[in-house]
Amino acid sequence: MGVVYNIFLATFCAIGSFLFGYDSGIIASVITFDSFKEFINNPGNYDSLSGAVVSTFTGGCFFGAAIAGWTNDKLGRIRTVQIGAILALWGCSMQAGANNFACMLVGRIVAGFAIGVLSMTVPLYNTEIAPPKHRGFMVGLAQQMIGIGFIVANWVGYGCQFLKGNTEWRLPLGLQLAPAFLLLLGSPFMPQSPRWLLEHGRDEEALAVVRKLHGTSADAQRAADEEFAEMQTTIKAELLVRSRSISDLWATRGMLRRTLVAVGVQVFGQFSGINVINYFGPSMYKALGLTSGQSLLVQGIYGAVGPITNFFFITLILDTVGRKKPLMFGAGSFVVTYSVLTAIVASFPPDESTNHAAQRAGIAMIFLTSIFFSLSFGPVSWVLASEVFPTRTRSIGTSVATCANWAFNVLFSQVSNIAINNISWRYYLVFICLNFVDFVLIGLFFPETKGKTLEDMAEIFGDEIDAHDVLESAHVNDKLDHEKLEEKSA
Repeated sequence: MGVVYNIFLATFCAIGSFLFGYDSGIIASVITFDSFKEFINNPGNYDSLSGAVVSTFTGGCFFGAAIAGWTNDKLGRIRTVQIGAILALWGCSMQAGANNFACMLVGRIVAGFAIGVLSMTVPLYNTEIAPPKHRGFMVGLAQQMIGIGFIVANWVGYGCQFLKGNTEWRLPLGLQLAPAFLLLLGSPFMPQSPRWLLEHGRDEEALAVVRKLHGTSADAQRAADEEFAEMQTTIKAELLVRSRSISDLWATRGMLRRTLVAVGVQVFGQFSGINVINYFGPSMYKALGLTSGQSLLVQGIYGAVGPITNFFFITLILDTVGRKKPLMFGAGSFVVTYSVLTAIVASFPPDESTNHAAQRAGIAMIFLTSIFFSLSFGPVSWVLASEVFPTRTRSIGTSVATCANWAFNVLFSQVSNIAINNISWRYYLVFICLNFVDFVLIGLFFPETKGKTLEDMAEIFGDEIDAHDVLESAHVNDKLDHEKLEEKSA
């Protein structure tokens, strides 16, 4: 069926990423609603409790991403997607129907667990079905759908502020059920990852999937057979040395480098501060002097900027320019935008200044941060973290990298609202320093992986094990064992 079929599969699977974006984004609006504040009913501790609403979700995401490494290996990519969709239905139902704060927190944890499962499985699946020359685009669709989820969440949040009573926050939380149900309904029609099938000895099924992904023409089928042969050789060799242990991630120098790159790119994405803006954007805009209604409106407009930029980037640039240069551009750009934002808020405190030009400049820096994120860490972090590992450790490696992402997400989501309200511009100094360090580390240690097959990554990372050598050695050992048995029988 070819490229169109590949893109359709990647887009449909990325509904899981849409859920990620919507669930993460809608809470930024919900925690500003007066009806939700009344539901919490603890005005003295509202900053810390609203932080808990956000961080319990991200905490659930951490554990979901952790367990998904095991389920992806044992049950496969499709079954894991289905588990994530079912958990999302459960968690979102609890949030929308919560009758007390404890029920809300449990719903956030369950929904977070679901999003953790999906946040690592979507790029993993898309990586394994994508042809090398389109892999950046297809895995980048995960970030695209996250962004679209934020757009929808921001505008739903803006519209729901005009509703009365608890419907103001229950309705936007309940709308998450629709994409979760759609993903669960359509997932049985998605083909299993051919690499997972090969790992489990289902070679004929894997070949059929590869041929289906390539298309029906004679040239496409020939290319499919060639890719399958390379895939089969590499994966069978990996199975001979696989221990199914997390220690595989640092067992050799090449594997340690892969792991550090994957974890690093995910953590550096959090250092961009993008999720601080996503979760607490309205609070940041208020800190710049805007009213609650204006803050939600600006947040809605802000949400559209990233996905538009991201689509342009993954369509025209990512598979041409590569991975490393955009990451360095992003880290350097964040140093500039946060420096300017810090200077504005420090020089024109919102409580003391009515300088509208300074307000607009501060908002512009936040918008530029979103644009630069979508041209760098947004799509590249998901692509790089899932493509660097060999098949034998791809599930657990992607899981560990995603867990690192969520661990720092929890940290920032818990402290950011408190920090913005208490130390204001000084909080942004943290992101200036972190992104400067990121820039240096990426320039010194990150490789370029564009255009390479997943099986070619061994060459980039200098793996000590060659697939053909391992298979040849195994063949020789089998032959020697056979000869020894013959001698004994004689």
